[in-house]
Amino acid sequence: MVRFVLRRLALMVPVLLGLSILLFVWVRNLPGDGPARSLLGNRATPERIEAINQTYGFNDPILEQYFRYVGSLLRGDFLDSIRTGEPVTQSFFDRLPVTVELGAAALLFAVVVGIPLGYLAARNQGRLLDTLVVSGSLLGVATPVFFLALLLKLVFANWLGWLPATFRQDPQIDATEVTGFATLDGLLTREFDATWDAVLHLILPAVALGTIPLAIIVRITRASVAEVMQEDYVRTAESKGLPRLLVSRRHVLRNAMLPVATTIGLQTGLLFSGAVLTETVFGFEGVGKYLFTSISQRDYPVLQGYIIFIAIIYSLINLLVDVLYGVIDPRVRVS
Repeated sequence: MVRFVLRRLALMVPVLLGLSILLFVWVRNLPGDGPARSLLGNRATPERIEAINQTYGFNDPILEQYFRYVGSLLRGDFLDSIRTGEPVTQSFFDRLPVTVELGAAALLFAVVVGIPLGYLAARNQGRLLDTLVVSGSLLGVATPVFFLALLLKLVFANWLGWLPATFRQDPQIDATEVTGFATLDGLLTREFDATWDAVLHLILPAVALGTIPLAIIVRITRASVAEVMQEDYVRTAESKGLPRLLVSRRHVLRNAMLPVATTIGLQTGLLFSGAVLTETVFGFEGVGKYLFTSISQRDYPVLQGYIIFIAIIYSLINLLVDVLYGVIDPRVRVS
């Protein structure tokens, strides 16, 4: 197990190196007139543009810029934002709790609802419930995140007034910040009204962000459970008269969870990309909204730092999923 983990961590090095090259070339070929003009806007003059280019080394040879960038990454320094002047690393970790909290809520929604729906659809293949679940999952995959977010906001916040429309918490609540996670901070400080308010603010964006993962988890669970149900050991267990709940838990779900676990791991990484639009629509000051603003400003260090961070997190999540294979199914061994 240890050798497997170390080998996978070592494989991350060439992956991140290749990504850094592609990323470096991509951000410098974005359409527009460069970060200096985007930053200065109407105040742009040749002198000011030249001053910014000199300050950030944009006039240096491209290879020199790249090696300087890689050197900063190896030191754990993701440079400073061109737009704000703040260190990218500090800005990322200041906003990360917002995005992690939203992503965790979306994933919880997708898993808690998706796995039971997929299981029930497989158990009722060809019936009305199966048709409704499959049709709903197709609709969930086809609906863009930003459209669903705007629709939920319009219906449940503006029309019905059941849930708040924007921000993580009501600005009138004087919540004590401890960890940066609004729901957790309220529990730690016994400010339960702050926790409840944070939960209410999380519902709509979590549903919007979690709908596509939910639909995918439903489809994979349904297909996996349906396949396992055709195995001889499941039929034997059912023919022996074992309780259906016992057969489902020990024989069906346990053996059907491997592809589902892989799907959950992949969707966890993809939640960060969906968070860009979701945070923008609902006014969450997380990493996603920070990236959205940085794209329009052509803030190279923020773009590069964010994508590198996401690549690292994505790789670690997939490593964790591979390790969990052995926990879910003892027949699978990683070495």
